[in-house]
Amino acid sequence: MARGLSLTLLSLVFFLSTPTPSSAHDAFSVPSLSSVNVGPNFAHPLEDLDKDLPFSQPVTFAHLPWQRCFSPSHTQALDIAIVGFPYDTSTSYRPGARFGPRGIRAASSREKKGRSYNTVWGVDPLTAGDLTIVDCGDIPITPFDARHAFAQMEQGYRQILWHNTTAATSEEWGRPRVLSLGGDHSIVLPILRSLKEIYGPVSVIHLDSHLDTWDPYAGYTGIVSEQSAITHGTFFWHASREGCISRGTSVHGGLRTKLFSPDDYAIDRDIVGFEIIEAHEVDDIGIDGIVERVRAVVGDTPVYLSIDIDVLDPSIAPATGTPESGGWTTREVKRFIKGLEGLRMVGADVVEVSPPYDTAAEVTSVAASDLLVDILALMVKDSLAKGHENGSKQKSKDEL
Repeated sequence: MARGLSLTLLSLVFFLSTPTPSSAHDAFSVPSLSSVNVGPNFAHPLEDLDKDLPFSQPVTFAHLPWQRCFSPSHTQALDIAIVGFPYDTSTSYRPGARFGPRGIRAASSREKKGRSYNTVWGVDPLTAGDLTIVDCGDIPITPFDARHAFAQMEQGYRQILWHNTTAATSEEWGRPRVLSLGGDHSIVLPILRSLKEIYGPVSVIHLDSHLDTWDPYAGYTGIVSEQSAITHGTFFWHASREGCISRGTSVHGGLRTKLFSPDDYAIDRDIVGFEIIEAHEVDDIGIDGIVERVRAVVGDTPVYLSIDIDVLDPSIAPATGTPESGGWTTREVKRFIKGLEGLRMVGADVVEVSPPYDTAAEVTSVAASDLLVDILALMVKDSLAKGHENGSKQKSKDEL
């Protein structure tokens, strides 16, 4: 009963902190401050306390409204949803990424409506148009049974996908798009399984220091069952075998891992279906050259963007399970994301953030949250631009 009351009060906080459309103001009278009851002997002028500060209110991503999207009774249309995957049972080295969604949300607190205009993107992703963008909270994932956890993750993602979108977004996007907060990288397997039901095999743009396409039965240690063969280093191998990945139009960027042997690259290319861009290549062709190569690979196919935070150098993002030196900078990855504008982005994630290994300044979580804000800007601009091109009916509002 107490938990139910707390959740009800939490929902009320977000309802009250969400800007009310002008039509609602016409239908209902807004109480004045003179109606606020503070009891006797209050010697100060009343002020409006119904507002958010960067460090106040229950923590959601960028102070977005929170909804219980996984409730069977939730049917509200969604355009873009933030979803947490607090799971790290399939890590091979340092666990802790189950706390990633919490850390990323906390690090995003400075982002909020009214101070989130992005000069690089030319848009405020939190207020542009009339899109419905919400934080759906976390999928409740068991840490004790990996097989069951993968079923929970797929169900949760599908529940979001099978919502309708609003009239504010393009007709092209009949289903919501999800920004996923990891969690170890294996969460992408149930995500790709879900997306396959709508888009078929999708092209994957994978930023990571590691391949994550290893054959679990060719030298991988600790594989004792079918489920244990699915790890944060093998999930793309499984996704390819299941027909979730578009082979030949998927690409890695930022690789710098050690291999079992050169055969790993051959398996990655010939069996799993990825093109390879190593981290050091940025020194030769720059980020613009990297973007050009990636766009040439994926073409105009449906694209899923997956960013392992360890694509960044550990001097920038130390809080991750398997850090590798020699990585890209946050500025380079942000420029890379900007270079993807115009692609048909069906979903995205930032994963492998492990707050227990972060600095006191939470630099890894800050980097992750900022990359997600840029991806959100990409999706928002895409929704609005495509909506105008296709003649979707929208309210008159300048998204800039």
